Amino acid sequence: MTRKEYNKCVDLYSDRVYRFIVKNMKHHEDAQDVVQNAFEKLWLNREKVDFKKARSYLFTVAYRNMIDIIRKIKRIDWVEEVPDRVQRSASKSFELQDSLNLGLSQLKDVQKSVILLRDYEGYSYKEIAEIAGLTVAQVKVYIYRSRKKLQQILVSVEKAI
Repeated sequence: MTRKEYNKCVDLYSDRVYRFIVKNMKHHEDAQDVVQNAFEKLWLNREKVDFKKARSYLFTVAYRNMIDIIRKIKRIDWVEEVPDRVQRSASKSFELQDSLNLGLSQLKDVQKSVILLRDYEGYSYKEIAEIAGLTVAQVKVYIYRSRKKLQQILVSVEKAI
């Protein structure tokens, strides 16, 4: 990969990778670090990475780094404060975006990642399998279960309103 191709990758994919990571992590500074790390690794391995595979490479590196950070945070036993969304659910004043975010927050990390890659970023099952290190069958199962869980959450929210 040439310097020009690398710069084109930055222009084309930095926002997409960041959007995917921040949607999973909910912490902007950590998401920025993950994206920067992914582009740094791409630069260091630019001679080995084909330009056509750069997008997949970036998402794979970012995804794995994100998982490492999430595991580290869980080991520290970080307990988040109750989000405002939960308090608003008691008053039954949810909007669709809040409902979706609440549903996504209740999914397992891998389920959330595959559903975001498929439905928000538009990746194919095969691409998601490569990024997440899963089989295509596993990806399909995770997406199916994630959608069912989101559907249940949205139905319960709609009934509450």
